[in-house]
Amino acid sequence: MGPVLAGVLQLLALIGALALAYIPLGDYMAKVYSTDKHWRVEKWIYKGIGADPDTEMRWTAYLRGVLAFSAVGVLFLYLLQRVQGVLPGSLGFASIDPDQAFNTAVSFVTNTNWQSYYGEQAMGHVVQTAGLAVQNFVSAAVGIAVAVALVRGFARSRTGELGNFWADLVRGVVRILVPGAFVAAIVLVACGAIQNFSGIHEVGQFMGGSQQWNGGAVASQEAIKELGTNGGGYFNANSAHPFENPTPFTNLFEIFLILVIPFALTRTFGVMVGSVKQGYAILATMATIWIGFTALMMWTEFAHHGPAFDIAGGAYEGKEVRFGVGGSSIFATATTLTSTGAVDSFHSSFTGLGGGITMLGMMLGEIAPGGTGSGLYGMLIMAVIAVFIAGLMVGRTPEYLGKKIGAREIKLAACYILVTPALVLVFTAAAMALPTPVNSMTNSGAHGFSEILYAYTSASNNNGSAFAGLNADTQWFNSALGLCMLFGRFLPMVFVLALAGSLAEQKPVPATAGTLRTEKPLFTGLLVGAILIVTGLTYFPALALGPLAEGLAS
Repeated sequence: MGPVLAGVLQLLALIGALALAYIPLGDYMAKVYSTDKHWRVEKWIYKGIGADPDTEMRWTAYLRGVLAFSAVGVLFLYLLQRVQGVLPGSLGFASIDPDQAFNTAVSFVTNTNWQSYYGEQAMGHVVQTAGLAVQNFVSAAVGIAVAVALVRGFARSRTGELGNFWADLVRGVVRILVPGAFVAAIVLVACGAIQNFSGIHEVGQFMGGSQQWNGGAVASQEAIKELGTNGGGYFNANSAHPFENPTPFTNLFEIFLILVIPFALTRTFGVMVGSVKQGYAILATMATIWIGFTALMMWTEFAHHGPAFDIAGGAYEGKEVRFGVGGSSIFATATTLTSTGAVDSFHSSFTGLGGGITMLGMMLGEIAPGGTGSGLYGMLIMAVIAVFIAGLMVGRTPEYLGKKIGAREIKLAACYILVTPALVLVFTAAAMALPTPVNSMTNSGAHGFSEILYAYTSASNNNGSAFAGLNADTQWFNSALGLCMLFGRFLPMVFVLALAGSLAEQKPVPATAGTLRTEKPLFTGLLVGAILIVTGLTYFPALALGPLAEGLAS
């Protein structure tokens, strides 16, 4: 079997698995966020945190819950790293420096999981499990909660109430993420991923000598890192490490975990707004972009020119031979089109155009299908923009799901889509203009610029993957990237929840002959076009200086 055919078959198997999970998982999540019944364990949690899960919240109260919970998470994780040296199970590792502790705390709380450290050489068992792994669960649940609040904004009328943040948070963890991660961890352990709390030990090498490795609760963290679109690896090699991702099957299984909740949330959206066709329209938009990007990535990595590439059958540099070009291409596209950031290959070693595809996937806003929750609310924001454009074309007030898109709504949507480009471009320009950040670049020219652009794109879009070749463990990058992660996560949430509150207060508008049918293929095409045009106009000059220049020159 040729490598191209193997890659295509993997893609088809993945699509089939996602299709089988789509309806049952989507319906289950809709039930989770619609029921008024509480499990016993949930009641214990509510009592412990002093929350009343039956109290409805307006968008301002919902936002305060999101920000307060996340602020406590940052503080707790920061302090846990600062005292690591005196904690049991620290494996002899020292406490984390202040700037790196800040960066890591912000990274995991914002669902970014950017890592400027070597996991196996810096973090002990307590920080990994009680700190990082816990945030993998709750940060993902926060994203889903905000998405559900926006869906309620479309579904409800004549009320500003969006549900209860604490109930949405706890249900997301207890009913969705914990059971899903538990099953996934068992599968990974059965396939060879490790799960223990062993200390550091020496391992012999084939070519002589030895190296030191430590064990850890790897399979359980790997499961939630993918299922929650987090991305932070137990080891520096991330999902290219055989302890985290042992076989081609686990590689495909981890891609499935990355994509299954974001895609299924479109079904949840359709059920909650009372029209599964609307969910299918959003799904079709996400799937069109994802399949298109994956096909383009596989083409660039399989068909690159040169004798070495022809002999090897593709661009194998920086890729695990266990997974091949096809598996690595599918993984790279999935992880950058979501807010995952896990990697099973060296993105810096991709072809120039291939590296540009990974960047463009993040620049779209990671909405195809995006992160757990963030992908859905990002796509719905773009849907608002698309119906506004359509309204301008025909000269009538735009409507979406029976809600008028007026001046307030479009201003909030516009603010949402301007946040991350501003962070990416301003901080990239500052880093290129200052001597200290530039000194961290391993490469010069277009590839060196791509390293900087990728880092700020990854941080601002809460992805977390790295282009590599960039020394990001400096005070500048730890601080600047930390700020990008904070603003890139929570400023958009402010606009999303404000939009949800505004929509929930409206009374429904009856559909007429002039209403745009947003469940039709025509709207899907309009939405895809709006996404690509907005992103292209925003980022094309920066991409032209980096990956496009490198790709066209090779």
